[in-house]
Amino acid sequence: MNRYINPQTDDEVARLKDQIVTGVKDDLTAIEIELVKNLQPKFDLVAKVAGHILFSGGKRLRPLLMVLSGRLCGYQGNNDKTYAAAFEYLHAATLLHDDLIDGGTLRRGRPTAHNAYGNETAVLTGDFLLARALAVSAMTGNLEVVRTIVDITEKMSQGEIDQLDKKGRLEITEEEYLDIIRSKTAVLFQGACRVGALIAAASRSATDALSEYGLNLGMAFQMTDDLLDYTADVGALGKRIGTDLKEGKLTLPLIQALQNAKGQDRIDMVTIISDNNFSADDFQKLVSLLQHCGGIDYTHQQAEKHINRARAAIDMFPSSEAKEILMNIAAYALLRNQ
Repeated sequence: MNRYINPQTDDEVARLKDQIVTGVKDDLTAIEIELVKNLQPKFDLVAKVAGHILFSGGKRLRPLLMVLSGRLCGYQGNNDKTYAAAFEYLHAATLLHDDLIDGGTLRRGRPTAHNAYGNETAVLTGDFLLARALAVSAMTGNLEVVRTIVDITEKMSQGEIDQLDKKGRLEITEEEYLDIIRSKTAVLFQGACRVGALIAAASRSATDALSEYGLNLGMAFQMTDDLLDYTADVGALGKRIGTDLKEGKLTLPLIQALQNAKGQDRIDMVTIISDNNFSADDFQKLVSLLQHCGGIDYTHQQAEKHINRARAAIDMFPSSEAKEILMNIAAYALLRNQ
């Protein structure tokens, strides 16, 4: 107990992942059951499309965060896994919509839902999942939980629109980037942790602490995801690397490198970025420039700052298995390769 790991080697990262998975194995099994039970589609096609995104190997991190947050705050009921399903439904809905907007072809190693079933069906299934998330939140009988889900949905939708509006802009700033990832990613992590505290009737200070943990974990998670788009291999990531760049999304590694680049380095970077049909060799050259101009290291450093803030936020809680797992999830989020 209370062994908050800071892994240094690949073997240590793998052991940390195994330790986390072992600690939440029963929770993940129960969450999976609730995802199936509460989906309740009327038509076979809705079940197929929803299942295509829901049951294709997702980490279940967001519902797990809700369950662990509730446990950390002393939740004694039997419905936490049911309520947690709302966060996976929300996440899956955004993936369906995002993949269509971005023209994505691969998700979790499989064809995207709109490629498999058509654009209209994918969009409407995403809408159905949003409705199911709200329906599940209403089961809590807690108006603050429902308000949290509504707030998340509003912010995520506007974050996606903001990102779409800024697509392809070379002059996007770091602050604009942070606003986008806060709205489109971090608020869902934050909301999951907040709802866990709410269903446990936690104090205001405990609820705020878990909200802070979730927000910073979400920020770091997205920054790491943006790094992986340049550094991972397609087998581990489950989608093609370089996808963000192909879609015109300038993320922090690129924003920082462009800010630092001078002379020919900057010219080469802008040339590659401006060509949606860049070759594999061009992409590898860009990755080298991101490393040379400090974009990769800077992004990792900023993600690490958010992880440190996340772990500090829940330091107020007494030692427990739930706290240990949350601490270790934060450590793993920084070092994951998928």
